[in-house]
Amino acid sequence: MGSMNSQDVRLRAIMTDDLPQLFEFNFDPEANRLAATKPRSRDNFVSHWQRVLSNPDIVARAIVLGDQLAGSISCFGLDGQNFVGYWLGRVFWGQGVASKALALLLTEVTVRPLYAHVATHNRASMRVLEKCGFVVLSVKWSPEDDRLLACDEALLELA
Repeated sequence: MGSMNSQDVRLRAIMTDDLPQLFEFNFDPEANRLAATKPRSRDNFVSHWQRVLSNPDIVARAIVLGDQLAGSISCFGLDGQNFVGYWLGRVFWGQGVASKALALLLTEVTVRPLYAHVATHNRASMRVLEKCGFVVLSVKWSPEDDRLLACDEALLELA
């Protein structure tokens, strides 16, 4: 396959065939610790992605490195604002894949402002967003709920 670099990153539509691999990424304990999330059960995961993929207002893309599915990235509405989020398989961390994928998404999604929530202990994700022009607006304590773990959470904005 040769050596890969972040220039080999591309985005494409998410296909049903991607869901089993994305589900495996969803279950990574270190990824969940960093994202301050609780992994979704298979049923919850499938129903979540069915809702995402059937909603024309959500831009959801597969992140592909070479010919490998590396993760997912999306832009979605929440409380009247547009947010971005992404999830990478651990083997793809630290290679510039998330930064390149976010840069690609930002050329496709031109609405501004865009926002992102990040657990402040997730330094790598904070760097990805800041590299792409997001700035921290605020940090607050976010209590635990059915999906999220309690953590200090930053709200970032791309104006």
